[in-house]
Amino acid sequence: MTAAALLRPRAAQDLAARLARSAAAVGHGDHVRTEDVPGWLAARSRAHRFAVRRVPLDRLDGWSFTPDEGDLVHRSGRFFAVRGLAATVDEGPFGSWQQPIIHQPEVGILGILAKEFDGVLHFLLQAKMEPGNPGLLQLSPTVQATRSNYQRVHEGAGVKYLEHFTDAARGRVLADSLQSEHGSWFFRKSNRNMLVETDAEVPEDPDFRWLTLGQIGELLRHDHLVNMDARTVLACFPMAVPEPGALHSDTELLSWFTAERARHDVDVRLVPLAGVADWARDAEGIGRPDGRFFRITGVTVEAGNREVTGWSQPLLEPCGTGIAAFVFRRLGGVPHVLVHAKVEAGYLDTIELAPTVQCTPGNWDPVRTEDRPPFLDLVRAADERGTAHYAAEHSEEGGRFLEARIRYLFVSADEDTAPVDPPPGYRWVTVGQLNSLTAHGHYVNVQARTLLACLNSGAVRL
Repeated sequence: MTAAALLRPRAAQDLAARLARSAAAVGHGDHVRTEDVPGWLAARSRAHRFAVRRVPLDRLDGWSFTPDEGDLVHRSGRFFAVRGLAATVDEGPFGSWQQPIIHQPEVGILGILAKEFDGVLHFLLQAKMEPGNPGLLQLSPTVQATRSNYQRVHEGAGVKYLEHFTDAARGRVLADSLQSEHGSWFFRKSNRNMLVETDAEVPEDPDFRWLTLGQIGELLRHDHLVNMDARTVLACFPMAVPEPGALHSDTELLSWFTAERARHDVDVRLVPLAGVADWARDAEGIGRPDGRFFRITGVTVEAGNREVTGWSQPLLEPCGTGIAAFVFRRLGGVPHVLVHAKVEAGYLDTIELAPTVQCTPGNWDPVRTEDRPPFLDLVRAADERGTAHYAAEHSEEGGRFLEARIRYLFVSADEDTAPVDPPPGYRWVTVGQLNSLTAHGHYVNVQARTLLACLNSGAVRL
């Protein structure tokens, strides 16, 4: 065999077209109509017993505070811990602070299984219960599991369909990258985001359904149906976006991003939870006396269709509903979104590209107007008037956060409200450029990936 015969195309030549065909398949797929999915979720909720109850942190089964540092840890030494964090940054009104943070150093798997039916790609999503989800059940990836879970540290049942993502011989990997989690609430947390296609027969399960990409896009127009982990995998789909050009070349964009990472002076370190300044532990949990940012609270959980049917755990509970919004414009006829090179203490590498606006507005009420996030007033006004191009409320990681709600928006702007030359730390990028950056991991943050998932699935068209 010659060396030339060993060579293969560097990318699947027809994949982008197949994904586009799936995104165009709306209303119904091979297995279910889109309008029937909420009813199916409700039926799966009735089919199992689910219950979540608040309990004090010192009554969590299997969890305890370490005697020296006061960190909240599991008796196995696995899963995750709540520790303290001290941060100092070089810009913004909050130059230094301390806080609790979730420390989960192991890398989990977020995987969606794809299969073609009648010439159209479908994606296997599950009705998964997470204790922090509004409504408890939401559509999640085929596999959503920490390493502790899929290695069965809990001594429960195995993770369904896991073999498709751990055994390369079982399918074709279409996308695979490490992506970050919430940089304000996790310390340097990453998950492996995977899209794998199979031609094999896949055993049916009543808690799973095959949906087209277009159907998922339709469901993303509704509040609290598609969970955060499914959204982040959708953002990693290798979509092709035909664009004649961009305001900035790819090289210029990467150079700007690299310069942003290089110029920031950020010092972050883990510290004992017991000594975190401006936070206090009471009978119900850990929080700030002023009631801002978030609390650490405890829950006990019953879940009839999970690998373990009952457990206890701490959850991070945000104080207030957040906003994550892309301001967008057409420049030279090409849609561009305005990204923010945002510093967050929990990032692995200083900054990631975030939405134009990403904050919980109530946290900024005590701050001077001139120090508040740029474009916040523009976004809030559009949301209040109902003129946002897209607006839906989605919850965040229900396995770690309790009722963490964010309003996701796309807001149209013009030269007067969003100039071609934006403030420092902001850049206009095309959807194609955002897709390319997301493919590499640790470039685009989780909130921006949710908005990108809306674009990739057709939930939003700019």
